[in-house]
Amino acid sequence: MKQAIYFTLLFLILTGQTAFAQKKLPIIKANSTIVDIKEDNKTQKSAWRIVPEEKLDVYTTSAKKVTFYTDIDSISFKIKPKKQYDFIILLNGKDSARTQIKYEPSRLEIIKNAGKYEYSDNRFIPKFTYQSADNPNLQRIRQDLKLDSIAGKGSELTQIFNLLHWVHNIVKHDGGSENPTLKNAIDLINVCKVENRGVNCRMLATILNECYLSMGMKSRYITCMPKETEFDDCHVINMVYSKELEKWIWIDPTFDAYVMDEKGNLLGIKEVRERLVNGQPLVLNADANWNRENLQTKEDYLEKYMSKNLYRIEAPLISEYDTETQKNGKEITYVELLPLDGIVQNPQKSEEINTKTGVKFIHYKTNNPNLFWTKPE
Repeated sequence: MKQAIYFTLLFLILTGQTAFAQKKLPIIKANSTIVDIKEDNKTQKSAWRIVPEEKLDVYTTSAKKVTFYTDIDSISFKIKPKKQYDFIILLNGKDSARTQIKYEPSRLEIIKNAGKYEYSDNRFIPKFTYQSADNPNLQRIRQDLKLDSIAGKGSELTQIFNLLHWVHNIVKHDGGSENPTLKNAIDLINVCKVENRGVNCRMLATILNECYLSMGMKSRYITCMPKETEFDDCHVINMVYSKELEKWIWIDPTFDAYVMDEKGNLLGIKEVRERLVNGQPLVLNADANWNRENLQTKEDYLEKYMSKNLYRIEAPLISEYDTETQKNGKEITYVELLPLDGIVQNPQKSEEINTKTGVKFIHYKTNNPNLFWTKPE
């Protein structure tokens, strides 16, 4: 009996302490479920929805100061790493929503800590190759799409940018669309016209890649991925080799984007990633945009979106017509460049066959940027 009384008293004491701790949490009031949030000096309208049914709603941030604005109240916290900030939002004077603000490193911070590669990594990967413009399929693309007229008779760089702008303008980006069965420039453009639809960034980069190849320009489409091996979003862009500049340059048909340094020199993907890691200046072309509707900023496009997606980088080994149209017996080889703290480093080579399509996929991994960014022969 005494033992039962003891445990009862202990339970009451602990319960009282918990209730007291909850009472000590800051409380703000709200009559609307919509909350605006200010991170440092940037305010985002309708950034948060109050959900009292949740046991704990967690808001993650990399900002140094965060303010929650309800329709009638507000609360601010100075945020420090490895700390969390709990408070209660009292909705309509009766429903309590326990809320927590938690620090999370920004994608820019994450990539800054992922700058190390291994330049002595000489594990075998085959050489990257580029299909000749003499290929009949590429000749058909050049002729049917009238690319000579679109590219114009200007300098090589003028032609590169004319083709970029053209693809961006004739094909709408739709990240949620399903990929068509036939994945080549002519068929992708046709299906968009017939069905009045768009395609995702991968298909846009596929179209532009084949246009460059058909004009005799060395080009690859590049899958830019986050650190996580499972993810909901990545981005695919192009890199095209400029003989004038003797270097690869960054080309993004989804956002009609290219990148420069502070002196106006065009940069490649390798250089952009290095500058993000080292905190060096980057300049985005002023007319970079999404679907001719929303202009892009350097902060949103490079420091947030692409810093997330430049952690791991992958490209097909062979840059050619119709790379990803799946046919029985076909082999598609990819090479992935990843930093030393990448999550999955091995196996360095893997193979798998899609039992539905009969396509064999071969994957290589390297930590050596020099092998991945090698200049075309």
